[in-house]
Amino acid sequence: MRPFSRRELLKRFGAGLGSIGLLSTVQQSAMANPLTPKQPPLPAKAKRMIHIFANGGPSHMDTFDPKPALAKYAGQPLPIHLRTERKTGAALPSAFRFSKHGKSGIEISEVFSRVAECADDLCVIRSMHTNVPNHEPSLMMMNCGSDLQVRPSLGSWLTYGLGSENQNLPGFISMCPGGLPIRGAQNWRSAFLPGAYQGTHIDTRETQLDRLIENVKNGLTSRDEQRRQLDLLAAMNRDHQSPRAEDEALESRVQSFELAFRMQMEAADVFDLSKEPAAIREMYGDTLHGRQMLNARRLLERGVRVVQVWHGAGQPWDTHDAVEKNVRKLAGECDQPIAAFLKDLKQRGMLDDTLVVWGGEFGRTPVVELPAFGSNLGSAGRDHNSYGFTVWLAGGGVKGGTVHGATDEFGFRAERDKVHVHDLHATMLHLLGFDHEKFTFRYAGRDFRLTDVEGHVVQQLLA
Repeated sequence: MRPFSRRELLKRFGAGLGSIGLLSTVQQSAMANPLTPKQPPLPAKAKRMIHIFANGGPSHMDTFDPKPALAKYAGQPLPIHLRTERKTGAALPSAFRFSKHGKSGIEISEVFSRVAECADDLCVIRSMHTNVPNHEPSLMMMNCGSDLQVRPSLGSWLTYGLGSENQNLPGFISMCPGGLPIRGAQNWRSAFLPGAYQGTHIDTRETQLDRLIENVKNGLTSRDEQRRQLDLLAAMNRDHQSPRAEDEALESRVQSFELAFRMQMEAADVFDLSKEPAAIREMYGDTLHGRQMLNARRLLERGVRVVQVWHGAGQPWDTHDAVEKNVRKLAGECDQPIAAFLKDLKQRGMLDDTLVVWGGEFGRTPVVELPAFGSNLGSAGRDHNSYGFTVWLAGGGVKGGTVHGATDEFGFRAERDKVHVHDLHATMLHLLGFDHEKFTFRYAGRDFRLTDVEGHVVQQLLA
């Protein structure tokens, strides 16, 4: 055995003394939960959030932004200059009828007839814009506030700032059926925030608990034995971590073991939809998206801080072809469940303090995408559009029954009261009790925030 150097001997001697109280310290830290509820620094209208993500970029002029002027130019070039990702052709009017709804008279497409029943609760932003007309960077911008750099997601920021009201479930859950979207878990990552604030993915295509949440149950050992194993594992991990400063990956691993242990009982209950009255299950519908939205309500009701509900792991709303057929199908899948969710929250008194957000990463063009479909408008689709699109909010302190901003007469570019994604994030943080300019995390020698160095609160959206 080689002799120890003086430096190594002192290091090992000190580590030996420190390990005397290590086990009790580890057991205490294992009980401590970084998701302990916290009060935001500012008065908050909302205390929880759900983001219903129309993955792929929904066509705003076929859903929530009527553009009758397109009919005048159907099959003809538009009299404006369009900077698009690919070659485009003639104007493509919407195939759907828009009508006014509620006391507010908001115009909504027939494909969202059930959501339209909640028009007076909606705050429709028709002047959204973002930076890049590509899925990957635009997903990162909408979910993480940056289309270039690794950044924490909005859900991670909120759980970092607010914790969670239920210590036995993740503070941030992302429900995406059929696997992972483009860029995978980066859409709900914690990045340089502590790993405990990362979103937990649930594949809601599955209905059995063991498949919904992988490895949620341990059928081989009792809970007492699992607890002893976790305490030993935590002690070993902390010992490994001690000379390595704050290893975020290791910290994330420790917290994930602890959370998985606590979830075993609670998750089995929260995802058991048979405990809901038959009338409620019928209201949502026995479909994939009906189950997703009902699960989302049950999670929020039990104290989960942020839930993100994805419409598909691919880009189902990426309607490059057959836009009429596809938009009708996609809206048909989620119209009833979203409307049921809004009505259910309202009747339970939860809508007032739950911020609801619907939208995708960008919008679509008002013209046919070429050359794949030529002038055949029946099979035509729309290309990506980062210059103008629609997002709507509800509940949580927003001004319901209102329309904010506008795109041009054809729906290509946001023109009046423009709202960038940074502005949307700043407003969402404000509703949840944070000043987006002061809500920061120090990393690599600088203070980072969700909105980078931009964004402002859109006061017109606030009730």
